Amino acid sequence: MDLQLSGKTAFVSGSTQGIGFAIAEALVGEGVSVVINGRDEGRLRAAVDRLKAAVPGAVVSGVPADFEDPEQVRHLLDSMGEVDILVNNVGLFEVTPFAQISDDDWQRYVDVNVMSGVRLSRHALPHMLAKGWGRLIFIGSESGVNIPADMVHYGLTKAAMLALSNGLAKLTRGTEVTVNTILGGPTYSDGVARAVSQIAQAQALPAEELKAAIIAGNQTSLLQRFIEPAEIANLALYLASPLSSATNGAALRADGGVLTATI
Repeated sequence: MDLQLSGKTAFVSGSTQGIGFAIAEALVGEGVSVVINGRDEGRLRAAVDRLKAAVPGAVVSGVPADFEDPEQVRHLLDSMGEVDILVNNVGLFEVTPFAQISDDDWQRYVDVNVMSGVRLSRHALPHMLAKGWGRLIFIGSESGVNIPADMVHYGLTKAAMLALSNGLAKLTRGTEVTVNTILGGPTYSDGVARAVSQIAQAQALPAEELKAAIIAGNQTSLLQRFIEPAEIANLALYLASPLSSATNGAALRADGGVLTATI
């Protein structure tokens, strides 16, 4: 199927690994010129090289920025230019008891998980509206609908992302600009893989055994395995395409059936 994406431009935040990298790889594979982003310049350069090796002829570059640092964000926005597709993917997550989440931690999560999308969308959306075409895609989580007790701060920011996406979609009336959110489920990203490996090592367990036990303990998962980053990227690719023109203001689930209630 021709997704009609060749010649488009895209920016993907937080894309040196995991879901963000998988989305960038899917986009460059469709002929999109992609700018990726990460905090570490060395890892960013390595990710650019990996994309160019995976997709011969890919037009890809990288801009370093830590979304906790306002100055770095300003530099990113100054160098970003206009894009046809913006993927708001960057985000923090960690398991922390509610009583141990400090004010600084709350602020950090809001700055990275919410304000990154606000600032990037504020930069990109006016250009899209002026052209009459564009795609804003937020990479959300089922945790924004069913807030986890051990990650209240993370869940709250993902709920705020849903609200932001819904509000921005209302600004696109009568245009071919769309704003949508993907509600991902338990995904075996690089960060999750590292956490599983560390816990398994501490418990003297094989990592694959712990990985299977985590999913077995999730009673609502219909998939009964971790989602692969490429499976989230497949949905993002469709939403980035002109073929998704009738999908706007939506929260689309790629959660493996974890969410049991209709949303």
